[in-house]
Amino acid sequence: MARVLHIINRLNLGGPTNIVAFLTRYLKPEFETQLISGMIDESEESSEFIVREHGLEPIYIPEMYRDINLIQDRKAYKKIKKIIQEFKPDIVHTHAAKAGTLGRLAAINCKVPVILHTFHGHVFHSYFGKLKTRMFLEIERYLAARTGRIIAISERQKKELGLIFKVAPLSKIEVIPLGFDLDPFQHNQKEKRTQFRNHFMIENDEIVVSIIGRLVPIKNHKLFIDAMKIVFENTKKRVRAFIIGDGEERSNIESYIVANGLDYVMFNQEQRKAQFTFTSWRKDIDCVIAGSDIIALCSFNEGTPVSLIEAQAANKPVVTTRVGGITDVVIPGQTALISSKKSISNFARNLFMLIEDDERRKIMGDKGHDFVSSKFSYPRLIKDTSDLYNKLLKEHQKFR
Repeated sequence: MARVLHIINRLNLGGPTNIVAFLTRYLKPEFETQLISGMIDESEESSEFIVREHGLEPIYIPEMYRDINLIQDRKAYKKIKKIIQEFKPDIVHTHAAKAGTLGRLAAINCKVPVILHTFHGHVFHSYFGKLKTRMFLEIERYLAARTGRIIAISERQKKELGLIFKVAPLSKIEVIPLGFDLDPFQHNQKEKRTQFRNHFMIENDEIVVSIIGRLVPIKNHKLFIDAMKIVFENTKKRVRAFIIGDGEERSNIESYIVANGLDYVMFNQEQRKAQFTFTSWRKDIDCVIAGSDIIALCSFNEGTPVSLIEAQAANKPVVTTRVGGITDVVIPGQTALISSKKSISNFARNLFMLIEDDERRKIMGDKGHDFVSSKFSYPRLIKDTSDLYNKLLKEHQKFR
């Protein structure tokens, strides 16, 4: 039985944790698997409960954090190398940037037969300045040349990695879309909607627009606020905006709301209605989406945004910016309305159209579930990954 070692930056709330949990659990018994994880930042919510629900016991590397720290990174590298030497994997599969760097360097040094890396997103624009971005790009090119396969999670991302940023030739990049358990987003939707709306004091005739994710600059919450301000000023309907998540930008986002003459509440500190409601982190995202009417995303850069897949799984329409692999996870004009990340007016217009048109919200929402349930199921993810592993193992045996 071939052995597979998965290495991930950290177990924070988001798509990558779910993906490594599914892969580590469901690739058994065909493969013997083990998961290594770094540590989350203080501003993040842990998703360790997800791997526990799958009965997994990750090996934690206390020195491996998202930020660069040469002393700690060297310690983390040595620990990963020691684990590889003891576990003796046939395959090392890394996920996200820090784990991809340290994990692949250790695997290369230990001469692991098959090395893969999944780009769940990338940092080649909108994250850092030109010099730092260039450094990360050169590191990724160096590592890609020594990696058996690069896995992109969408066709658009594959083209970005291969043609725009030239991380690796297209022939070396495989596309394996993400996969999830989407059943919870269909089960007991009425009960979940009632539960969420009762908790947050939402009336039946109030329309809820929610944005889900870390409160960090790349998520571009200011666009959401600017667009919602236009909506508030022009609609006669009762509308509330919900900001789901937390992070380093929360105080700046709160200040921006106030500076625009708008009202907000941090609901875990004060229970009242407001134009903007901050919920902090929520693990019951199926309830959040059930209780919402529109799911928004405003990012400058995205890989495959999980919140949009989950929104469609729950029959909710999407309003989003056109970035990254978003057009691979929605049907433009049918399940989602898309605008430029620079156009406040277009984003606001899309929100306004859906808020004003109850029937259109329903029609768009109904189309979403069938689309994502066939394309983003976790059994398909497991099969695609297993097929690639076996293909690469056979190639390695052939050329030994």
